[in-house]
Amino acid sequence: MTKTRKLFGTDGIRGTANQDPMTVEVAQKLGQAAGLRFTRGTHRHRVLVGKDTRLSGYMIECALVSGFLSAGVDVTLAGPMPTPAIAMLTRSLRADLGVMISASHNPFGDNGIKLFGPDGFKLTDETEAEIEALMRADLTDRLATPEQIGRASRLNDAAGRYIENAKASFPRGRRLDGLRIVIDCANGAAYRVAPTALWELGAEVIRIGCEPNGVNINENCGSTRPEALCAAVVAHEADIGIALDGDADRLLIADEQGRLIDGDQILALIARSWSRQGRLSAKQVVATVMSNMGLARCLDGLGLELVRTAVGDRYVVERMRELGVNLGGEQSGHMVLSDFATTGDGLVAALQVLAVLVEEGRPASEVCRVFAPFPQLLRNVRFVGKSPLHAPAVQEARRQAEAELGTAGRLLLRESGTEPLVRVMAEAEDPALVERVVAGMCAVIGSAQEAA
Repeated sequence: MTKTRKLFGTDGIRGTANQDPMTVEVAQKLGQAAGLRFTRGTHRHRVLVGKDTRLSGYMIECALVSGFLSAGVDVTLAGPMPTPAIAMLTRSLRADLGVMISASHNPFGDNGIKLFGPDGFKLTDETEAEIEALMRADLTDRLATPEQIGRASRLNDAAGRYIENAKASFPRGRRLDGLRIVIDCANGAAYRVAPTALWELGAEVIRIGCEPNGVNINENCGSTRPEALCAAVVAHEADIGIALDGDADRLLIADEQGRLIDGDQILALIARSWSRQGRLSAKQVVATVMSNMGLARCLDGLGLELVRTAVGDRYVVERMRELGVNLGGEQSGHMVLSDFATTGDGLVAALQVLAVLVEEGRPASEVCRVFAPFPQLLRNVRFVGKSPLHAPAVQEARRQAEAELGTAGRLLLRESGTEPLVRVMAEAEDPALVERVVAGMCAVIGSAQEAA
């Protein structure tokens, strides 16, 4: 069996529901293959399965469960829960595997499957390749005999367990009394647990994006469409706004003036706070190639080094584990605080921001804007078929753009891990230069695709 990955991308398997690869057949095969791969010994093996609020989650869940049961693995169903909750519960319950059914920030028509090992961490590329190899193999003789078929049950206190775990990350003895907070849960997985956790800590909570109906997840709400949050903060005269995405593993903030605060600022805020408290495990913070050069300059002023990785919170986590770093994140809002979670956790990160707000007693507009970012521009170019990124004309334009930016700027071209897009990002202290470089690269990439 060859060990190559074709189904798994940067964040599990993802695609349009009921179309390859997000079909009942693929989900069932994945359940069988993953169940066999994580069978370790003679004990009754168990997998924990959670999902977000997409309509297609019912279909994918049933197919996965049938696959696991046929492999002789018991299944515990958690229902709609955030991705970090599934990671936490997998480890807490001593499950052999955790599964989250979600397409994160994608529209409702998409869905995906993420896998967590018994330690609560996302699987390595190598393990995913082994599972794919099993999916391509004939497993008939390896499936469970009739008396070994697994059983399914439901974890009724999943929400309460996660809420208490998240609250435990908030500094002991502090409360959110007196704070008015708008929380936008993107009509997704955190629609119950996130508002409840904030309310139990004493906040006045104003909920938006907390009425999922199966087809409105991420629709004009959440961290990918934060305009509703910003407007609600101003309308309700709130102290701060919190926006999560569909599976609640990323976070953006709006200050009391309704202005957005991105993941780089949140990362800088937590880094500064933890550095002062002596809570950083190393003099390093991990982020991706998308993070602003202003963040690097800010961390340098704190005596910290910014370590960059490829885009994707799994790569941030891998690098953090290699270096022994306990803080990392992405500009898009994935915040990984390994003292509390094994993957990005929007609610836990929000609580760290709120802890600083309570401690300093100043408005969010003052507390949460830690550095002046370099002008940065990101645009996407959609393509059909083969990616135009490696076309000679694109590579030549790239060389010219990098020469024009020099050492005072950056150009980043990359393919999306979840969509047929080339992402074009540039930053420099001169905004006109940034606009010119990005527009030029987008035009060349578009022309290269038409010529292909």
